Amino acid sequence: MTDMTDELMQTEEQRRAFGKRLKELRNQQRRTQKEVAGLIGLQLSQYNKYESGMHIPPAEKLILLAELFSVTIDYLLLGSHNEQPQISNTRLMERFRALAQCQPEEQETVIKLIDAVIVKNRVETAVRPVD
Repeated sequence: MTDMTDELMQTEEQRRAFGKRLKELRNQQRRTQKEVAGLIGLQLSQYNKYESGMHIPPAEKLILLAELFSVTIDYLLLGSHNEQPQISNTRLMERFRALAQCQPEEQETVIKLIDAVIVKNRVETAVRPVD
């Protein structure tokens, strides 16, 4: 994968775009560079080089970053989105994972609650006056 990564990220523009995506993902989670670096086993200076577009991480660090930010490696490297939107709220994802262990009836109750919140939000959005 390293050869493929090097080939994909050969231009400065591509490396900068990668760094920009990495920074946006980190900011979405309200984490510091030092925090992310520690979580994936890097020194701050090395992680900073990734965000600044100077270097691209090796495959094992790309995997850790993708898992940490709940995105695909394709998205990190190329900005490609899956057709299915990723849930960036880690607390919400943790709840969904825990809910998967619950009984089907309990899961159905939560689905109905989520549906009600979505409908409420849509109604409130539809009736908001335009300024």
